[in-house]
Amino acid sequence: MARNAEKAMTALARFRQAQLEEGKVKERRPFLASECSELPKAEKWRRQIISEVSKKVAQIQNAGLGEFRIRDLNDEINKLLREKGHWEVRIKELGGPDYARVGPRMLDHEGKEVPGNRGYKYFGAARDLPGVRELFEKEPAPALRKTRAELMKDVDAEYYGYRDEDDGVLLPLEMQYEKQAVLEAVQRWRKEKESHLSGEKQQQEEEEEEESIYTVHNEEPDDEESREEQDGEEGGVTFIAHVPVPSQREVEEALVRRKKMELLQHYASETLQAQSQTARTLLGL
Repeated sequence: MARNAEKAMTALARFRQAQLEEGKVKERRPFLASECSELPKAEKWRRQIISEVSKKVAQIQNAGLGEFRIRDLNDEINKLLREKGHWEVRIKELGGPDYARVGPRMLDHEGKEVPGNRGYKYFGAARDLPGVRELFEKEPAPALRKTRAELMKDVDAEYYGYRDEDDGVLLPLEMQYEKQAVLEAVQRWRKEKESHLSGEKQQQEEEEEEESIYTVHNEEPDDEESREEQDGEEGGVTFIAHVPVPSQREVEEALVRRKKMELLQHYASETLQAQSQTARTLLGL
């Protein structure tokens, strides 16, 4: 292990000693901008900060550095930018130019100021970090609703279906389905007609078999004289009506008429009943 005397004789130690002797040692940038009272030095420190920012911006373009390293570089760049702003204010106080007004601004392709240009900024690969990408995505513009006049511009004959036959495909299909529909309708009509005819025939047979309610069969006579009189007459069935007997249809009509009168008396007013009676009298009913 080398001794302290030998270390002092190395080339680096001798070079450092020569710089101290000549007064060429690099001066450190003041921690506060207010500590500087000379305009040239303030300009110098501002240029130094800009060079450091340029180096770190070039480094942060590498997306392979990792998320944590990229975040650290982005924080350091923002810190240097804030420090540069302090030096620009100090330069203005010392009588120098106002860099905040004449300095370049970050603009997009439309000439608008880039979001995040004020306050905390993101550079290079930091824009693609999780949670940061959403900040730079623009929200989709809401769909504009068309007015009624704009909608009516698109309404023409094709909208109402007047040009559907122009393609040459619809008409043959319609003819095919029309023939099929007509054939099915004819078959259905024939089946209904056959079932209707068979139903009428069956009803007619039942009516013929139905016995009249007014036919009266004489009971067997008790004495021989009446039996002989019955055998002498033709047909074997006798019916003697001493009063006019209504037919079955007349009985049904009378029942319906009676039901109508009951409903009319129950639901109709006296004025309506009087008007109805007057109309019947004029019609002779």
